[in-house]
Amino acid sequence: MEPRLERYLTEKRIDAQAIVPLTGDASDRRYFRVLRKKARPIVLALHAGPIDFDAMPFVAVARLLAAVPLPVPRILHHSNELGVLGLEDLGDVTLQAHLGAASPSEHAALYREAVTLIVRMQHRGDALRSDDYPPYRIAFDVEKLTWELEFFVKHYLFAYKGATLGDDERDQLRREWAAIVEELAAEPRVLCHRDYHSRNLMLHRNQLYMIDFQDARMGPDTYDVVSLLRDSYVDLPPQHVDELIAFFLALKGGAGRDEEFRRRFDLMAVQRNLKALGTFGYMTTARNNTVYIQYIPRTIAYVKANLAKYPRFERLRGLLEPWL
Repeated sequence: MEPRLERYLTEKRIDAQAIVPLTGDASDRRYFRVLRKKARPIVLALHAGPIDFDAMPFVAVARLLAAVPLPVPRILHHSNELGVLGLEDLGDVTLQAHLGAASPSEHAALYREAVTLIVRMQHRGDALRSDDYPPYRIAFDVEKLTWELEFFVKHYLFAYKGATLGDDERDQLRREWAAIVEELAAEPRVLCHRDYHSRNLMLHRNQLYMIDFQDARMGPDTYDVVSLLRDSYVDLPPQHVDELIAFFLALKGGAGRDEEFRRRFDLMAVQRNLKALGTFGYMTTARNNTVYIQYIPRTIAYVKANLAKYPRFERLRGLLEPWL
């Protein structure tokens, strides 16, 4: 057993029957399920080194989301020295995994539930606004959105595709990025999960729970809806996307703004999907993790569809076409 886990189990007097490694995320954390003889399983998150529990964004955001309230895993205990968090076990069934077995009506109901959680987060998140919580101190501003698009250039275009761009093409790309990010950064900001998709929603006790929320920040009201409905991991029929956008606007009281919202939704999708391609390129080339290659074609299809939909993207489409 990992020595730090063994010490943690001893210090917390956890009667472990078995330790099961779990599939991790794209971070350097490792996760383990602890099966116990006379109690429900728990999950241990093992960090790369010691932690400062009180300063951890994950802890602060968990408290904020619980106050909304939104369904998130409970933090049970921790050790700063050992770099371990003990978490409520939500099981193994992500929304992505469950969709293959779900009936059409259950599929639709789960996505409506996921959309409802976004609306609650945006509405109550505004009421709870306080600098005591990290998400209210950071945002998808010009700097962050631009950094993400340059991340796409570095890790997808250059590292993954081996693209060669001349100085003029790079300058043209930067001008395209500036037009996109300045518009997105100028939109009114709401509380965003920041990575709200089918692999970060767990189905537990017949309801959805949010995970991987430590990077929550302020951003456009389209951000989490785009993450959910332009998900690199799931195909959603266009009709379902349209219905869920209409459902979102109805919950927000935004009836009659469908066309304008859809334009903003598609703009946000271009930025987010390009950033996702950067992440997949990075995981493949820098981290030698090839599992994400299978999600590249779907993400490219989203980007190409949106670039072709709007005349404003004619130049950007021409610049990227050889590499998409």
